[in-house]
Amino acid sequence: MKTSNVLIFILVLLYINASTEWPTHTVCKEDNLEIYYKSCDPQQDFVFSIDKCSDVATHTFDIKASMVLRHNIKELYVKLNLIINGKTVLTYSETLCAPGHSKLIFCGMKKGEHLHYEGPVTLGIKEIPQGDYTVSAKLTNEDHVTVACVDFTVKNYLDY
Repeated sequence: MKTSNVLIFILVLLYINASTEWPTHTVCKEDNLEIYYKSCDPQQDFVFSIDKCSDVATHTFDIKASMVLRHNIKELYVKLNLIINGKTVLTYSETLCAPGHSKLIFCGMKKGEHLHYEGPVTLGIKEIPQGDYTVSAKLTNEDHVTVACVDFTVKNYLDY
């Protein structure tokens, strides 16, 4: 009996190690809008939610995001890609944290600290384009190490 338990335990461990992808999480699924996310960092998943999905189309909305940092954030850079039908159609990058140039409250946090943000986010767009697409975001630090990586899938059926 003990041998079969050990064998099952080993198989479970092998299955967990063979899986290199995090699950897809549902942010919201309403009448005309669906948003999902999946961590593209094989080392870490994180938590993300939106208070009211319908607010996303209103320019500013409230989010909650949380993770434990695996790397220091002395400097932080973001690269965003808009991907439609597997092709990158728009790329945007920005420095979020740098000496004397910190836009975020978590600039300067250390490895192992719990990063938690709860509050408003402004997208800078007036409406979410209709269609199915992916927004890929990758955050890297001063050592060019991935701090977080996420792919958002957006499905907007609303015709403005």
